[in-house]
Amino acid sequence: MVGSVAGNMLLRAAWRRASLAATSLALGRSSVPTRGLRLRVVDHAPHSAVPSEAEAVLRPLYMDVQATTPLDPRVLDAMLPYLVNYYGNPHSRTHAYGWESEAAMERARQQVASLIGADPREIIFTSGATESNNIAIKGVARFYRSRKKHLVTTQTEHKCVLDSCRSLEAEGFRVTYLPVQKSGIIDLKELEAAIQPDTSLVSVMTVNNEIGVKQPIAEIGQICSSRKVYFHTDAAQAVGKIPLDVNDMKIDLMSISGHKLYGPKGVGAIYIRRRPRVRVEALQSGGGQERGMRSGTVPTPLVVGLGAACELAQQEMEYDHKRISKLAERLVQKIMKNLPDVVMNGDPKQHYPGCINLSFAYVEGESLLMALKDVALSSGSACTSASLEPSYVLRAIGTDEDLAHSSIRFGIGRFTTEEEVDYTAEKCIHHVKRLREMSPLWEMVQDGIDLKSIKWTQH
Repeated sequence: MVGSVAGNMLLRAAWRRASLAATSLALGRSSVPTRGLRLRVVDHAPHSAVPSEAEAVLRPLYMDVQATTPLDPRVLDAMLPYLVNYYGNPHSRTHAYGWESEAAMERARQQVASLIGADPREIIFTSGATESNNIAIKGVARFYRSRKKHLVTTQTEHKCVLDSCRSLEAEGFRVTYLPVQKSGIIDLKELEAAIQPDTSLVSVMTVNNEIGVKQPIAEIGQICSSRKVYFHTDAAQAVGKIPLDVNDMKIDLMSISGHKLYGPKGVGAIYIRRRPRVRVEALQSGGGQERGMRSGTVPTPLVVGLGAACELAQQEMEYDHKRISKLAERLVQKIMKNLPDVVMNGDPKQHYPGCINLSFAYVEGESLLMALKDVALSSGSACTSASLEPSYVLRAIGTDEDLAHSSIRFGIGRFTTEEEVDYTAEKCIHHVKRLREMSPLWEMVQDGIDLKSIKWTQH
């Protein structure tokens, strides 16, 4: 009891210090531009009923849940005791501080396993999906390198999967990068043809982070199982959003990310099958934690957050999916009804509804993003958005370069409201019309000129 009172006092003092610092910072910049709809109150200390500009800052609406999701407040509630009172090292075996942290870590392992139909002993905690993908791809390839030197993946995988494969090629492995169809889905016949006698691993992501396309995971699992090849899937965008069962889908390795399912950043997990056993070579040397596959002290507050996020996702998946589907339909219909020449990228049927990638013909995507500055959106993956190159995912599905440059990704999540969807759609329609009116290409199309027939000369 004394501990929890002391903990609350500590927390209050920390909030107070943080809020005072934030207030003084805001007062120092009295000309802060206020925009958007979402109100964020900075000062948590007692203040007058009407917040001044220094105390309340208007921020853009958040429509980029593929990049990261907000922390569910219930997840924070589960984490707080392990940040303040229960701070023991979960690997300390000689006292109560270690035991209580270990119990919390094992409960989180159970929560993650339950969400994907796995055994808790098959869950290894990592720092996120990037590390999980590295362990799966490099770990399996290196362990079986004496007999098997070939891997299969797709051209639309996340950067960390493609880069892991590139580094293996430098070590002497062979990698087949399967093309995808116009829909973004792989051809299963091509996958079967690509598997060779010395193939150790097939890696195909469940839901694409840019276009939201769902791959036929169960069918891929069946093919891999019949050919005695291990199957890894990067399920960062799918776990907690669509039902997944590692046994029914014959998945051998699966990557999970905390901050993509309303959990904390800096934590993830990898599922590694025990029967039949999948062996991986550890990437990190150290104390041999996590069954020797991932050395390093497990961060108890973060894994407790991941576990709580997984449990909530399991409870609310059906409700969230229905609600997100309804909002996504509302957004797409509103935009398509009011704007001509809008293309939805990726398969409309085999698709996760919360990720909508639209191309607005005759509009530069970057200029549209800048016009929509009071809505947080992106023109592709956050990991590659610094580059002005068109998205490699859109190129892989055969999108014309000009359309690829005009694409915007809309993310709808658990906390997105109907008002936010309507506001985003209206703003988008308004700015696309405005930018098209300024575009000579749009004018030429209205006059019936086929842009593809024009031969442009350089000056």
